[in-house]
Amino acid sequence: MKTLHTEIEIAAPAERVWANLTDGSAYGSWNPFITRLSGVLTPGSRLSIRLEPPGGSAMGFQPTVVVFNPNMELRWIGRLLMPGIFDGEHRFAIEPIGAERVRFVQEERFTGLLVPFLARSLNQHTRAGFESMNAALKARSEVLLPTGPAAMTEAR
Repeated sequence: MKTLHTEIEIAAPAERVWANLTDGSAYGSWNPFITRLSGVLTPGSRLSIRLEPPGGSAMGFQPTVVVFNPNMELRWIGRLLMPGIFDGEHRFAIEPIGAERVRFVQEERFTGLLVPFLARSLNQHTRAGFESMNAALKARSEVLLPTGPAAMTEAR
């Protein structure tokens, strides 16, 4: 088994971070690691995901959602070919640490026969992908979008 764990503090409410994290249709415009996420985010559903790890090879896969706890946690399990070859349980967690501040955790637990052979790539490319996504989510979530009547005037 191998676990990758990254985290970053984000100066935004959990609801805003969650909204950005779960808006898969926008991933292509801001997420440098998971460039496509489509499907229904509900336990038991299959997703379609495209990963582009920095310095690594792009790949697509179809994980199954196992946890969907709004504003707190999203988790899925992906497998290569069949269980036991190369499995990854990916977890995103949003932990409040203040009224307008959260800790965003992204981690994955890898198991299976191929894990020892892929450990170096996981430590380099996959970890770099996690960190680049974390930074991009932070930047996107910390931007305050104008609201109210002034925003309507500015938008015109």
